[in-house]
Amino acid sequence: MEEMNWVDIGDAIERGFTTVIIGIGSTEQHGPHLPTHTDTIIGDILANKIALKLGNALQAQTIRVGCSDHHLSFPGTISLEKDTLKAIIFDYVRSLSKHGFQNIIFIPSHGGNVKAIQEAVKELQSDYQDINIIGHTNILKFIMYEWQIANEFGITNEEAGAHAGEVETSQVLAIAENQVRKERFKPGYVGILGPEEEKLLYEKGISALSEIGVIGDPTHADIEKGKIYIEKLAENLTNDIKEILNSKK
Repeated sequence: MEEMNWVDIGDAIERGFTTVIIGIGSTEQHGPHLPTHTDTIIGDILANKIALKLGNALQAQTIRVGCSDHHLSFPGTISLEKDTLKAIIFDYVRSLSKHGFQNIIFIPSHGGNVKAIQEAVKELQSDYQDINIIGHTNILKFIMYEWQIANEFGITNEEAGAHAGEVETSQVLAIAENQVRKERFKPGYVGILGPEEEKLLYEKGISALSEIGVIGDPTHADIEKGKIYIEKLAENLTNDIKEILNSKK
């Protein structure tokens, strides 16, 4: 929609394009080899592909900054307070609901945004009962989709990682290869990422797990795999959204 004009957007809505997809990314460190807008450009392309796959949807501008306090020990990270992100989500819904959209769907590509989205959606749905406000906030499911695809390439879950590992690095190679510093590929934390590790990550910051800010091993990242990760992940997320929408009919 940000590349469209209001006349064409209005015409599309009149023709039944009443679902709008919004990615929510982040501006945060992604190791020494990936750009700080990694989550945002991945979220942007996923939202675009999901809108196309749904067929009756438009893509609104991706929210580019998220909740990233656990990355603030690294230069370049910009983090919103949870209430700030919620306020942005409220304003997106307030704006888009005026135009005839019946389904407003948020797709986070950064785990730190999940709590804010869950709270915002719950509050908003009670205020906007005539439309569907949805957040795909099962970030574990999101990561599992990625790991399943990675496993098909012989990449372990630990190598695939959850932050700047093989999967995300492959995705960014496919989207913006010129922004990837391949000579800096280096394994980060490649151990188990269970509840204790996740608690440490969010309470102490990612540097408590990895001094370079990487969870996973990017050394086997590849452009062609990145294209497949993005396409299959978009397919899986689209199927999830279709199920959610069907359940609300």
